Parts: sequence; structure tokens; C-alpha cells
Amino acid sequence: MSDAPSGPLAGLLVADFSRVLAGPYATMLLADLGADVIKVESPRGDDTRAWQPPVHEGVSTYFLGVNRNKRSVVLDLTEGEDVGLARELARRADIMIENFRPGGLERFGLDYAMVAATNPAVIYASISGFGTTEAGAALPGYDLLVQAVSGLMSLTGDPAGPPTRAGISVFDVIAGLHAVIGILAALHQRDADGRGQHVEVSLLASALSGLVNHTSAYVAGGVIPHRMGNGHPSLFPYEPLPCADGELIIAIGNDAQFRALVQVLGVPELADDPRFARNQDRTVHREALRPLLEERLRTAGTRHWSARLTAVGVPCGPINDIAGGIAFAEQIGLDPVVTLGPTDAPVRSVRHPITFSRTPADYRRPPPGLGEHDDEVRAWLQRPT
Repeated sequence: MSDAPSGPLAGLLVADFSRVLAGPYATMLLADLGADVIKVESPRGDDTRAWQPPVHEGVSTYFLGVNRNKRSVVLDLTEGEDVGLARELARRADIMIENFRPGGLERFGLDYAMVAATNPAVIYASISGFGTTEAGAALPGYDLLVQAVSGLMSLTGDPAGPPTRAGISVFDVIAGLHAVIGILAALHQRDADGRGQHVEVSLLASALSGLVNHTSAYVAGGVIPHRMGNGHPSLFPYEPLPCADGELIIAIGNDAQFRALVQVLGVPELADDPRFARNQDRTVHREALRPLLEERLRTAGTRHWSARLTAVGVPCGPINDIAGGIAFAEQIGLDPVVTLGPTDAPVRSVRHPITFSRTPADYRRPPPGLGEHDDEVRAWLQRPT
């Protein structure tokens, strides 16, 4: 594992003033692609260092999951010398990312206006919970809160049960992805005119975009979606269905797939039944169709049906736990896990999700210890340029 950056973003310097998830996830993706990311931490460190268990060698696996390929420097923004070094890092950076509360960096001279005054080419990305209006800036940007107010929780869970959060901080992740998209677009524009700009992403805006068909159902169709458990409002069958030994996910996206499904199940006549012939018909008549499919599926186990349905192109699969998900990815050749760090203390990490034919993702460094790179980063910042 080399410390020299490679990849499509090699040569770019990222000043990472973010913490927890959305910002660190974004900067890790940039680092994987070759950017030199310097993670600025307070003396107590990124909050997620203390989010444990689970741990690996005493370190939070939450922190490990979004902080590889970075250098960590501790800068105490209540100390004048450290503020000066932070400003110098921002002056030298191609990209700066922060997720302080809106306006929170102004008192340190690290807001966009102040940074751009000395570094007009900087791409400055701000991630907030609810935007920068007076009302939005007053709200703390926690993913659970955004899941609640955006409407996602009203869509998640059993129809007879309470609204439920998603199993991950889904909008933190989506906002991190949106931040990367915005940064890359701004870099492309900078290549054309030499000027940087301020890129702003909020968890709520990312949530409303990420709810895709559900928000479209309301804004375009006036329909307020509701909880359907594992069902889909516009497709059927598109949910787990019971077999002899457990449930199998069957995800029918078009009429040809449905015809193949019922052919394998031994009830080909269902494809010609006017109640089920088209997707919109199946969706309307799902309560009549479901027991007919279940009756056939219960005659054999999940492995039997999965093998036969996959062979004819019907999307289906088991409901795995996380271990099963990693194992399945390995089984189909995706090589989902990479190993970082020295051989005597390796850290396993999930592979970057994008494959490039010429400039692959690079895994140079394991997630850093708090202030691990203080000496080298401080020395570099104190040298004249």
C-alpha cells in the first residue's frame, strides 16, 4: 500500500472540516479516488470515534467505515495559532468541506466569503441539516430528525405498526453523495473558467430528492403515499413471498418477467388473466394474485425456486443479514472487502463502489488515529509557499 496518491483526483487537496457521517463519507470517496484529504479534528476528535461498540482493536467501527485514506491533524479553533494554520490549509486547498451549523465558521474566518477572498479557486462545500435560511439554520442536522420530517418514516414499517426509521442513516449517505456530485461539477466548471464556488447540500433537500417516486406522487399527482410494509405502490409482485422453508424476494418489474414467473410456477394461465396481464392490473388486484402465487411457492423451498427463477431471468433472492450480504457479493465476484494497514494490524474495509477501467480507487492508508499526522501537516503548513 503506497502513500503516494493515484487515481482520477490525484493532485487535489481537500481540507476536511467535517465530522460524523455525511461529510466524512464524501471526503472518503474523494480520497479513494486519489485526493489528498487532511481531516481537521478538534482535540476531542470526530464524535464517531466514541460511537462504540462495535470496535476493532479498540477503535469504533463507525469511524473506521468512513475515514480511510485521510491524514488527521488536531487544530484547536479556540487557539490563535491553530486558527491561523486552519486558514492556511483552507488557502491552499482545492476543496474545502464543512458541516458546522450554518454560520458556525464565520467567527474563525473560515466561512466561504473569507476563504474565497484568499483562495478564489476553492470549491467550498457546506453540508447542513435544513439549509441556511434563518428557520433552517436553527435546526440540528440529525438524520433521524430528517427521516421524520421528510416523510420517510411514514413510509417505513408495517402498515399496522408505528412509523419506523430506516436501518441506516440513509439521508446522511445520500447528502454525502450529492456533495461529491456538486464538488465534481464545480471542479469541471473551474477547469473552464478558473473560478471556484460555494456548493451547498442539506439533508432535507437530499431527502426530498432521494424519496423519488414518493415525493413525485405527491407533487405531481396529489397522492400522499402510505406505509405498505415490504410492498411497492406501483409494482406487484415486488416483495417477499413465503416458500416451504422461508421467504423469497421476488421483484417483477415488467410483464415479460411475470410471464416467466408463472411459467416456472406451473400456472402460465395467470399471465393471460385480464386481472394480472399488465403491471397496473396486477397492482390493483394484488390481493387476489398474492394467494395464487403463494400456493405454488409453498410447494418447494427458497433454494429450489431461486435457482429455477434466476435461470429464466426472474429477479429474486434471499433476505440476508449483513454477513450474508458480504458473502453473496464475494460469491458473485465483486470482492467487496479490502485490507488496509500493516500486516500485523490490518483493518478490513468495504471497497469503493465505483470501478474505473484506467484509474481505479486507491487504498493508501487505514483510518488515522487522532492527530496521527500532526507533525507533518503542521510543518507543511508553516513552510512558505
